[in-house]
Amino acid sequence: MFNMDSGMFAGRASLAAMAVLFSTHSGIVLAADAIAVNSDDFSPPPDPSRFGGFEQKLADWHVVVGGGAIIVPKYEGSDEFKVMPVPFVTATFLDTVTIDPTGANIAIYEQGPFEFSARLGYEMGRKEDDADHLRGLGDVDMGATVGVKAAVKFGPAEIFAQLDKTIGGSDGLEGKVGIEVSQPLSPSLVIGASAAAVFADENYMQAYFGVTPEQSARSGLARYDAGAGLKRADFSISATYMLNQNWMVRGEAGVGILLGDAADSPIVVDKVQPSGMLLVGYRF
Repeated sequence: MFNMDSGMFAGRASLAAMAVLFSTHSGIVLAADAIAVNSDDFSPPPDPSRFGGFEQKLADWHVVVGGGAIIVPKYEGSDEFKVMPVPFVTATFLDTVTIDPTGANIAIYEQGPFEFSARLGYEMGRKEDDADHLRGLGDVDMGATVGVKAAVKFGPAEIFAQLDKTIGGSDGLEGKVGIEVSQPLSPSLVIGASAAAVFADENYMQAYFGVTPEQSARSGLARYDAGAGLKRADFSISATYMLNQNWMVRGEAGVGILLGDAADSPIVVDKVQPSGMLLVGYRF
């Protein structure tokens, strides 16, 4: 049966999967320890109370593993697409700390419908060999990100605003305001929709959409200065089906529409950026 915990699981699984999309890693390495038992060693059984405490600690953690596939543009502004496998692992402690491929999200304040959290993560950057159209532009290096998010809930809807600062890489600032809606249609099926506007400062815009004189000479693209402002409008719909208490299947389709200086950049071939995702996940 679907419950609030299951809905939170589906949302976090989606977030983790989207983050892995931009990662340079294409898989998850799983390891296991082999334990040899000596039959001659008959030590007394441990105190049962120790196991009770251990089980409680495990109950405080919610771990999700899964995988699937996603189709996205080769870079932001490309008219070519790539299909990628998407593995993911997330861990949530007491619904306060969430660790996943995006980094970590820490709930700082929660009162009624209001929530405020801090974010730690990374920006993957961009490689000039991601697409032929990027040749001569050089790479945008990877950087760490720190950020905050504020949200307020109204029934099945959540209105949010978040701000992320990149340290290294683009050295830019990116913000997003939007609304997300999640509504169960049955005990097993949940549908969702979201809309958001994305803003960025001059450092971010110039790193990803600007063309310096040197880059212009190497790439053949016209020189272009990208200023701060509205970068993109995002829309998505999703469906999550809970096969049982642990297994779920999630599909999501989205589109981003580049706006402002981003849309006018000579780096951009197509302003409309569709994407799709299909995932299967298991919660321990």
